[in-house]
Amino acid sequence: MSISSEHDQTPVALVTGATGAIGQAIARQLAAKGFEVVLACRNQAKGERAVQEIKQATGNEQVHYELVDVSRKAEAQALADRWQGPLHVLINNAATTPRQRQETPEGIELQFATNVLGYVWMMEAFSDVLKTSAPSRVVNVASYWAGDLDLDDLEFKRRRYTNGQAYRQSKQADRMLTVAMSKRLSPHGVTVNACHPGDVNSSLSNNLGFGGHESPDQGAATPVWLATDPVGQEKTGKYFEHRSESRDRFAEDEAANEELYQACLAY
Repeated sequence: MSISSEHDQTPVALVTGATGAIGQAIARQLAAKGFEVVLACRNQAKGERAVQEIKQATGNEQVHYELVDVSRKAEAQALADRWQGPLHVLINNAATTPRQRQETPEGIELQFATNVLGYVWMMEAFSDVLKTSAPSRVVNVASYWAGDLDLDDLEFKRRRYTNGQAYRQSKQADRMLTVAMSKRLSPHGVTVNACHPGDVNSSLSNNLGFGGHESPDQGAATPVWLATDPVGQEKTGKYFEHRSESRDRFAEDEAANEELYQACLAY
């Protein structure tokens, strides 16, 4: 399948983790706004089902899926290598919260590989496409539930692994990396912003021991707003909650941001 826009004026969006509760809502809302939407997912059956549901709900036939596991660098790069045409919006949303420490086939702790390295690998792999498609945007779905980052133990090899602490670390990292990547991409017309999506009842939140009081559409509202509203092109390297910019104390240490980014590049 060729990933390209039939019309030059049709904006193109790529959403990772697009068969999850929030991810599919993001993809559906973008399709409803006239985007050509590509759902990046790991499971073919789920991808096919999500595409059909979005097409039926929106009437937009320009909805596709691509199989990719963003926790594996080679797969992220392979998706970028086979991509054809522009990319105006990349939404990094894929995340996992296994209750026991797991590793990828490459031996990387799974939450770090998916929730953090996956964001970096997708931004790096698609950087040239985003630059040539500028003005374009990256939206990193993070969380206000963030903290506990240890630059000397990113994979919980020293610390006892708990999925809550690993998740908090990953979301802090996403917010810090948003600043690091913004500095590299914004001179080329590519903005990079992070946001908290909302408290949605999902398999991810359930694994962490939480429910959620917001619907998937409510959770998708801020990421979609950053992807479509002028503010998402005017601001870069910022963090948002409930469609409003919030101070991000994690992003203020530029040396730590850069150290984390360089550590991620080493994988």
